[in-house]
Order: sequence, then C-alpha cells, then structure tokens
Amino acid sequence: MRPGFFSKYEWWYHLSMMPIFFVAGNYYFIGDSYFSDFKTFFIATQLVFVLYWFSIIVLTLVIRWVIARFPHFSQNAIRLVVMLVLVGSITMLLAVFDVWAYSIFSYLKVEFVWDKIWPIMILGIFFDFFLCAALGLFYAFEKWKQNQTESEKLERIALQQQFDTLKGQVNPHFLFNSLNTLSSLIGEDKVMAEQFVEDLSRIYRYMLQAAKVEYACFSTEIEFLETYARLLKVRYGDGLQFNFPSINQHSGIILSPLSFQNLVDNAIKHNMMSVSKPLIISIDILPDRRIRIKNNLQRKIRTIDTQEALLSNLVAKYTFLCNDPVEVVEHDNHFTVILPIIKERELSSL
Repeated sequence: MRPGFFSKYEWWYHLSMMPIFFVAGNYYFIGDSYFSDFKTFFIATQLVFVLYWFSIIVLTLVIRWVIARFPHFSQNAIRLVVMLVLVGSITMLLAVFDVWAYSIFSYLKVEFVWDKIWPIMILGIFFDFFLCAALGLFYAFEKWKQNQTESEKLERIALQQQFDTLKGQVNPHFLFNSLNTLSSLIGEDKVMAEQFVEDLSRIYRYMLQAAKVEYACFSTEIEFLETYARLLKVRYGDGLQFNFPSINQHSGIILSPLSFQNLVDNAIKHNMMSVSKPLIISIDILPDRRIRIKNNLQRKIRTIDTQEALLSNLVAKYTFLCNDPVEVVEHDNHFTVILPIIKERELSSL
C-alpha cells in the first residue's frame, strides 16, 4: 500500500471499524475458543487483519474507479447505484474467499460450507452500504474544498484582471502619447483629429466595460482592436501593420477581455518598427478554432519588463479558464501566442 493511499478521514473510518470486525468476525467463525486459546487468538487475529485490509483496498479501488467514472454532482444517483452493484458483487466473492482462507487453517476448525458463507455476504453488503456512504461523503467534502479553492482563485484572477484593466485605463504614457498625437493632428488635419478623439473615447469606453465582465466574444474584441489599431497607426504610421481575420466567419468564440490589446502592447514594447522594417501583427483562426497572434521579431536593445507581467497574467488566466494551456512560441524571426478557446461547457462550470 503506497503512502497516502487513504485520506485521513478514510484512515479514521477503517481504524474505528477494525476492532468491531476483528471481534465479531472471529467470534462468528471460531466461537469462545477465540478468547480462551492464545494460539487460536493469535492465528485468527493475524488472518483477519490480512483479510480485512485486503478487502478494504480492493473495495476502495473499485469505489474510486466509480467516482472517477461519474465525478459530477449531477451523477450522484447513478454513481451510487453502480457503486453498490459493483461493491456488492465483489463483497460476495470476498465472503467466499474469507471462509476459504479460514478453512485452510485446520487448527481453527472452520468448515468451507454455504452455511458459513451466506451470513458473511449479508453482513458484508450491510457494511458496503456504510462504506459507500462514507467514501461518498469524503469525496463530496474534498470536492467542496476543491471548489472553494477554485472559487477563491477565480476571484483573485478577476481582481487581478480588473486591476490590470484599471492600469490600462489610466496608463499615463498611453494618455500622454495620445494627447501629443491629438495636439499635432488639430493643426494638421481636423477631420483626422475628430476621428482620433472618437476612437480614443471608444477605447476608454470599452475598457470601462471590460472591467465589469469576465468574457468577451471574438467579434467584439476584434472590433475593439481595429479601433485601437487605428489609434496606434496615427502615431506609428506604416511602421505598424495589422492583419485581421474575418469576423463573420468565426462567431461563437469566447475570449478573456482585452486579450488582443495586451498582446499588441507586448509586441510594441519589445520590438522596433519603421517604414522600411514594419512591425507586422497578424491574428488568425486555426482549424481547431484556437486563435493565433503572431508578430515578426525586431527586438529593442533595451525593453521595459512591465509587459511581461501582462503576458504572464494572461497565460495564468487562460490556464484557469480552459482545460488547454496558452502556447507561447518564440522563433528566430517570429513570436507567436496561441489562445485556446473557452468552451460553453467550461463557462457553465465556473
């Protein structure tokens, strides 16, 4: 038996039941001689110890298999029925094995007959009911603790997301650069200046909304990124280029809000750009509906590390929200991030 095979609750339950089975079982098989003859007491106690823990291990493995096969709370009824059927069937086989094991020790004078077997079967099935109930209760308690831990983790992620979003809303560098660009546009192109102000207001409006929600649809995120890209291109010109996928062909994909903005900011912070060597950011939908964000690598000599935290938080957020992890791949010429899709069944389980 490997360490940690039983939880502390299971140990408590099995150890508390052990004296009852030792005394009752041996008295049933042997009678008063179990208490009056030392050799009989010694042999029978050793034998029942081995048989008891062998039965417990076998039944526990079966019960855990059933729990793994039907893990959800909505499957409580079918899990209990399957558990009782399997455990009851194995208990009847164990009863036959137990009587046979006693019978091979001639000194104990136990006969391998049906009259000895069927009472053990009935008692074993009665015990199975409490064993299944106890292990089911232990499982439910552990599941409850796990759900509490996951809820706390989700709350921390949500708070971190709101904090990151708030930092993006009041980012002094972004606002300062935007105001400088706007100041230049007012004297050069009033029409473009008006469009710039409108796009800036849309961006901050979306950021305020994103702070209040946990999920965003793909089309909404792309529309926001297109507005954000227009704002950035006013400042960087042809040194920054975007390739967007078609929105209409990819409905129903769910993202964490501001995922694209975080990855675009990360690319801009860590790469140089110019008209002759533009930074090209491409967003594609893979055949399995995952989202790939890719940019060419033109690393700056010195970079600010604050954006690494945004990328790390984004990876941690998707790791919790999805069964599949975020893939971050860096080659000699390209940096790629692949976001997994958040499926409807995963949304409903949170």
